Amino acid sequence: MKKFNIRKVLDGLKEASSSTPSVQVGPQENHLIQETLQSEHFQLCKTVRHGFPYQPSSMAFDPVQKILAVGTQRGALRLFGRPGVECYCQHESGAAVIQLQFLINEGALVSALADDTVHLWNLRQKRPAILHSLKFSRERITFCHVPFQSKWLYIGTERGNIHIVNVESFMLSGYVIMWNKAIELSSKAHPGPVVHISDNPMDEGKLMIGFESGIVVLWDLKSKKADYRYTYDEAIHSVAWHHEGKQFICSHSDGTLTIWNIRGQGKPIQTITPHGKQPKDGKKPEPCKPILKVEYKTTRSGDPFIIFSGGLSYDTVGRRPCLTVMHGKSTAVLEMDYPIVDFLTLCETPYPNDFQEPYAVVVLLEKDLVVIDLAQNGYPIFENPYPLTIHESPVTCCEYFADCPADLIPALYSVGSRQKRQGYSKKEWPISGGNWGQGTQSYPEIIITGHADGTVKFWDASAIMLQVLYKLKTAKVFDRNRSKDDKGSTDVSDEDPFAIQIMAWCPESRMLCVAGVSANVIIYRFSKLEVTTEVVQLLEVRMQYELNETESPDGVGEQTSAHPTPGASPQTSGPPSHPSTSSNNSDGGNMPCLKVRSTPLKQSPGYQVDLVVQLVWVSGEPPQQITSLALNSSYGLVVFGNSNGLAVVDYIQKTVVLNLGTVELYGSNDPYQRQPRSPRKTRQPSGGLCDINEGSATSEDRCKSPTSAKMSRKLSLPTELKPDLVLLSVCPPRGANPLDHRDNSFSRSRSSSVTSIDKEARESISSFHFCETFARKGDSTLTPCLYVGTSLGTVLVLALTLPPAGEQRQLQPVIISPTGMLVRLKGSVMRVAFLDSTGSLLPPTHEPWYEPNITADGEEREKVRKRRPVSVSPSTSQDLSESQYAVVCSEKQAKVISLPSQTCIYKHSITETSFILRADVVQMSQGMCVACFCANGHIMTLSVPGLRPLMDVNYLPLTDMRIARTFCFTNLGQAMYLCSPTEIQRITYSQDTCENLQEMLGELFTPVETPEAPNRGFFKGLFGGGAQSLDREELFGEIAAGKASRSLAQHIPGPGGIEGMKGAASGVVGDLARARIALDERGQKLGELEERTAAMMASADSFSKHAHDMMLKCKDKKWYQF
Repeated sequence: MKKFNIRKVLDGLKEASSSTPSVQVGPQENHLIQETLQSEHFQLCKTVRHGFPYQPSSMAFDPVQKILAVGTQRGALRLFGRPGVECYCQHESGAAVIQLQFLINEGALVSALADDTVHLWNLRQKRPAILHSLKFSRERITFCHVPFQSKWLYIGTERGNIHIVNVESFMLSGYVIMWNKAIELSSKAHPGPVVHISDNPMDEGKLMIGFESGIVVLWDLKSKKADYRYTYDEAIHSVAWHHEGKQFICSHSDGTLTIWNIRGQGKPIQTITPHGKQPKDGKKPEPCKPILKVEYKTTRSGDPFIIFSGGLSYDTVGRRPCLTVMHGKSTAVLEMDYPIVDFLTLCETPYPNDFQEPYAVVVLLEKDLVVIDLAQNGYPIFENPYPLTIHESPVTCCEYFADCPADLIPALYSVGSRQKRQGYSKKEWPISGGNWGQGTQSYPEIIITGHADGTVKFWDASAIMLQVLYKLKTAKVFDRNRSKDDKGSTDVSDEDPFAIQIMAWCPESRMLCVAGVSANVIIYRFSKLEVTTEVVQLLEVRMQYELNETESPDGVGEQTSAHPTPGASPQTSGPPSHPSTSSNNSDGGNMPCLKVRSTPLKQSPGYQVDLVVQLVWVSGEPPQQITSLALNSSYGLVVFGNSNGLAVVDYIQKTVVLNLGTVELYGSNDPYQRQPRSPRKTRQPSGGLCDINEGSATSEDRCKSPTSAKMSRKLSLPTELKPDLVLLSVCPPRGANPLDHRDNSFSRSRSSSVTSIDKEARESISSFHFCETFARKGDSTLTPCLYVGTSLGTVLVLALTLPPAGEQRQLQPVIISPTGMLVRLKGSVMRVAFLDSTGSLLPPTHEPWYEPNITADGEEREKVRKRRPVSVSPSTSQDLSESQYAVVCSEKQAKVISLPSQTCIYKHSITETSFILRADVVQMSQGMCVACFCANGHIMTLSVPGLRPLMDVNYLPLTDMRIARTFCFTNLGQAMYLCSPTEIQRITYSQDTCENLQEMLGELFTPVETPEAPNRGFFKGLFGGGAQSLDREELFGEIAAGKASRSLAQHIPGPGGIEGMKGAASGVVGDLARARIALDERGQKLGELEERTAAMMASADSFSKHAHDMMLKCKDKKWYQF
């Protein structure tokens, strides 16, 4: 891993004109806050990758170390040991991994890539590294094989030749098996690529070579000629041996399996078409789909297992991919959810010449990893302990919380453990190698993922692990069944009307609020008790963008052009039952996009719905998508905004408190010249992905009704509402490749001009922040406030007047009055945070969690309700000086405002040429900072309140839409994003974590004794049966075989050689640890030697005793008496 020198980066930063230094404005003597964070506290590095390997292509298992390796089409390598021991490595070329082979119990792995390179990985270090590579230039690699306990690697090629590589030196041997020598001289045709290589389990000197065309050759390595050839008229996909080395089985492209005796050359002793229909007149069964792989495993006490993938008959259209297990007379067909990439049978012994005793099958699917228990009836699967279900439904948004309340993870775990499926195997998970790291970092971390099907998953992410805690299905609130006359239903089912767009969560009170793409907001409370909700509480809100009828608001803001729902009583009846199916439905009154269920809802312990808020169609126009969301448990308020305006909902009284258009927030002080406009005429939006060119920026950023048949939905970043920003579809249509090149980068010109507004432009609400602060300039008391950031860079303030806690809170209304504009910045406002006079973060007030479903103990509950925490007011001596600072970050710049004087004391231009995708004000162990992730791939941190640049690293050269949508920073220097549709990448920007990372990572390799070889038995030893060994060194070494052609392959020493290893393990500590391991291993070997010596002495003693007895017995006998 390349270490970043932050000082050099900062020096470059100072010289570069792109980033102007922080400007200090206004009086300084009052703002002498000591900043504790320095640039040496920051270092950026990847920590760990979780999730299912994206686009897997190959797999291998070490039966002694019990480690699984998975290679992918993008050159990634994922290693799995016991739950919690995982490792991610990457081949630099990014070529697909076509095959993996462990050097069993050696702590090494061979990978073969589609670019015809072979690599040797050293797994004896926490971060595996490549020791050697070999690049073939004239031939393409198709198959590799390393025999157990051998140092010679066989490599088969597309031309049908086999080359041999010494694994220790990674040099080619001069010994080559040429295709034309292997096949019969009489056959004119080329036999095709090598698809299989293995040695006879009982005779290492005999090599089995399978060619694609259907020819199998048993090659004698010593005499350098073919002993036997077996020909079949169908192409071969794979070959497997019986452990006694007298029979083998082949799988073919017509769905047949052929079993051969090694001495019977003519034809197979048995031909089976497992899934073919057998005709009555004795003809050949009809052909089936190819059997892609077969394994033949024997047991001591019963019939062998024949396990294969594929081979189904062609008439099983729509049948799911299957793995077939044939055992004796029974045949089990196990259906899989996704296509099978590869499978491996796990056996008790690593020796190929012993009874295999299979106990499980690992099946690698395109999007899942399944392990089947062979020892139990019905072949149940094991419960998978790895976090491989991140992508069960595509992830649409993420939030990351470090340093959560300590009781939160146990609470989520206890409700989540009831959601577990039943029927798993009772046995322990069989992939159990490696050891956990010894990390000391142990603060609770939680990741929340929102998904396209409306599920929300909570994950325990503490100490570089990841484990699912609890899963919430938000779609349960809505009716899924649509009426028969709904014409658009078929198109809509492909869409994701329940997809989660934004999540707001208060860890202390456990209140959760989610906004969906169908312009709906759902508020949840956490309860440990089950409850049945008779009627789901519903509020419908009309939000409209009309300028020609606007009157300036009268302070309370209930009288607006967008009419709020009448009265304080919530609408509990369901909305109109016929959802509108088309946007040109001009009579489309108050219609929400989704219908809330009208039947009672049984809610399990966990998150239970408290209130649903829906935006409705207004005069034939679909509601705009929600762009920002916040909740405050202490005030009992949820606020959400879109390109029309904002609405504040009181979820305690279940009423809409405020519904204001963005323009009305400004009152008469609107700084922008806006065109009055009549109600919008309906336009047909463009579907699918828009091309990235300036001309397509039609600002068609409205919410597409999910019930509209021709509309494409855009899951958008808040920045998507810019007039001059090209739209990018984040959720492409199902048929499209999610990595369409068109949504892969953010390279485009953006005007940073704020004052000239396109007529089409709408100022949308981009961020919210609840806090107790000074509402107006020069105020001397703190009041609850809501800060609102807009897409045009304005921060506006709303003062909140809350009724007293207790019974009054249920009865009196919350009053909200806009108090004007605080500040304007370039670009959309991303984040607002508050510091006290010492520079510490002021968190928003919150209420402690209480059980909402207890009714008996009413008084207790009232007591809890009345406790409303508030920020500590500054002491009177500080009244005259500044007592708070607001930190505001937009897409382009950051400003620090002193309150209550409202003067800007620091500002810093973060980027001129790009724009910020995510900004968070985070707590490090040494102090606060602003962390920013830029669209050009830079990750930056700034000090607060001085806004000094502390770190700037060009981390990701190309940022795609998925990363933009899922990138999150959190406290203590942690961050995460989705690096592929199935994987979470976690990174750290904290120097402390980088230093401790080596300790926190798990060990993959653990010293394990290799099991004893199977006993040959007395008679086999006497009469030459049993396994024949071979001195391969004598055959393949340079003396016997000569040197290989230099032009055939080029040797590349890897970075993970001894030097690389020294660098990888940090300094002296690593050396000591290595020395200790070496000593341990040496001690172990010496111990073994001692035991063996003792055993030999004992056997020698007994032999001499027997010899002596025999001598005494025979001393006096004559020869003819014997």
